[in-house]
Amino acid sequence: MATIPILIGIFLLLMSLYLTLLLRPKPVKIPVKNRHVFITGGSSGIGLSLAHQAASEGARVTILARDPNKLEQARDSIHLSTGVNVNIAIADVRDFETLKAVMDEADPIDVLVCNQGVYIGGELEFQKMENVKMMVHVNLLGTLNLIKAALPRMKNNRKTRGPASIALMSSQAGQCGFYGYTTYSATKFGLRGLGEALQMELISDDIHVSLIFPPDTATPGLIEEKKRRPIVMRKIAACSSPMTADEVARKTLNGIKSGTFLVSCNFLGFLMCLGAADFAPQRSILTAFAEIFAAGFIRFYAVAFLWRFYEISSRCNTNSSHKRADGVTKNSSELM
Repeated sequence: MATIPILIGIFLLLMSLYLTLLLRPKPVKIPVKNRHVFITGGSSGIGLSLAHQAASEGARVTILARDPNKLEQARDSIHLSTGVNVNIAIADVRDFETLKAVMDEADPIDVLVCNQGVYIGGELEFQKMENVKMMVHVNLLGTLNLIKAALPRMKNNRKTRGPASIALMSSQAGQCGFYGYTTYSATKFGLRGLGEALQMELISDDIHVSLIFPPDTATPGLIEEKKRRPIVMRKIAACSSPMTADEVARKTLNGIKSGTFLVSCNFLGFLMCLGAADFAPQRSILTAFAEIFAAGFIRFYAVAFLWRFYEISSRCNTNSSHKRADGVTKNSSELM
């Protein structure tokens, strides 16, 4: 019987050596002190909290958004709490030429946080196409615009400036599709493919990609969103508690500094990252072990969650013939 622990120990040792040789990219530390951190969607919510925290750690911060008044208020609040003056940039991420001009004028970026996002909830059937297109253009194409505009100067003299980071703000709706998040989930799942391919392209330039998966976060945007949620979405969302913007920002900044590719923000998100690791880059031997050996248990856990979500959807829609994106259910005669 004494041989069994020995065999297990040998197996784990061989697995560790195997993973040490194969894991890519290699571990990295990305400092933010005295470096340029550029944050989109930086005038409120997670972006503003992230700007506060980066500035407090000694980063040179630039925040970008569309509303000049909100940007100035954000700049003042950061200066008041940290004593740091941050730069502001006014642009719409859907406008590549304007973004290119902003990037050309700004100092070379060391950490780019693509945090902008828009969510208009509701079932796909009842969403207006202009809202569908807006989510795709802001969440996905806007991120592509940002990266393409920033990359030339991010790559310039990178070897002498140290490792850099590009952080993509996804969502737990980018790990699992939820009722009423059809278009939004499509844009956030798209960031996963973008991030995986981009990391392969940029690893030789010492630029490291992080993909952040926040849950519902207590921001002004969430307050407005809740007012328009269909009943199914409200019941599913009630299965978990929202995080604060400061909590998500802290998880984000820690993930960036450690070069982590899949960055979870709570325990459920951590399980989702383990269960859906697939071909994602992995630097940590311990996390790789967890991904390999916990996958089956996590799938069992996920099946129970999915059962709950589908039960909610079925119960709420059993007697409904038509549903609107504002959460109101109407029968056929009312729609005529």
